[in-house]
Amino acid sequence: MAADAHVLRPDHHPTPFTADEIRLGCRAGRTVRSLVVEGGAEPYVAVTRFVSVDAEGADTDHWTETPDGRRVTEPERHRSTWLEFQGHASMPADSTQISEETMDIPAGHYDCLKYVRRDGDSVSTFWFARSAPGMPLMFERRTSGSLDFSSTAIEDTIA
Repeated sequence: MAADAHVLRPDHHPTPFTADEIRLGCRAGRTVRSLVVEGGAEPYVAVTRFVSVDAEGADTDHWTETPDGRRVTEPERHRSTWLEFQGHASMPADSTQISEETMDIPAGHYDCLKYVRRDGDSVSTFWFARSAPGMPLMFERRTSGSLDFSSTAIEDTIA
């Protein structure tokens, strides 16, 4: 029996996407803008743009903007393999629950796999849109029930 490409470790749940699915969904030019809210700070927009892609991985630029679109930081380039991208969503089976959920966010309407991971008094929730392989289009972290951090895609486009 062939190994499941969604499973990276035997003690982890399957990831929402394989490395190949992420590669196919993250072409050069894909840009995700997410509104980020961190406890006590002014909201900002985090931008990820896939600059170049190949069979092994991708170069991405990351920067921040104000909510009205003014660039705050200069782009920083990072190189990651498709397997590294997949690995970000590999979560321990004993502390993570997976369900299906539909969500409406500024970037659109999505059918999602929702991963809820508990670590002590911290709960992290990731919404992976089935039609947008790669990063979660919505993420939040709560500690002792209080929201510490949230990131919600306001735009997911391919130039």
